[in-house]
Amino acid sequence: MPDAGDRAAAPAGPLTVGFDLDMTLIDSRPGIKAVYDRLAEETGVFIDSALAVTRLGPPLDEELAHWFPAERVPAMADRYRELYGDHAIAPTPAMPGALAAMDAVRRAGGRSLVVTAKHGPNARLHLDHVGIDAELCGSLWAEAKAEALVEWGASVYVGDHVGDVRGARRAGAVSVAVATGPCTAEELRAAGADVVLADLTEFPGWLAAHTAAHAGARTAAHAG
Repeated sequence: MPDAGDRAAAPAGPLTVGFDLDMTLIDSRPGIKAVYDRLAEETGVFIDSALAVTRLGPPLDEELAHWFPAERVPAMADRYRELYGDHAIAPTPAMPGALAAMDAVRRAGGRSLVVTAKHGPNARLHLDHVGIDAELCGSLWAEAKAEALVEWGASVYVGDHVGDVRGARRAGAVSVAVATGPCTAEELRAAGADVVLADLTEFPGWLAAHTAAHAGARTAAHAG
């Protein structure tokens, strides 16, 4: 379930496009690596931070379980989140095309929704830092993302992980995958992605064609 404060009431809207955060909208690898390095320094426990950032997507606890015994994971997750704001935000840039993707949704008359497994307050710090204005639902992973997508009426969900594809399919949304994270284009297609893009720079063109096709279908239906 999402953290308290991660969710907000959903207003109505004609077009809602959901986006994943890590490796979809932001390249969080430098920041997350810095946090793992600091946590390792504090605890004296070896963490291969370079390896950890190659498998972003699943919840934090799953990664911490590779380095800490189960009974220590909750405390380490709390400490990780405490360190996050000071060490992970500044080094983390927007992914190529991320801001243009937000603009494309606005030009189409829609709204953007970020649905991420990341702790909501830290996700908001990232969005503010890179200048992305979007609604936010945090602490949701894979199929659980469908909860927010359905609540907000999202018809499209964009992500980089096979878990994002599963979430989109569970919600009945069009799954648009970008091959910018840990999953290859082939893995994303095999998971059931409807569309696979190289990165978000291709998204505005896809969205324009997608909305035009739907507008044409509605016109034809009314004419019939």
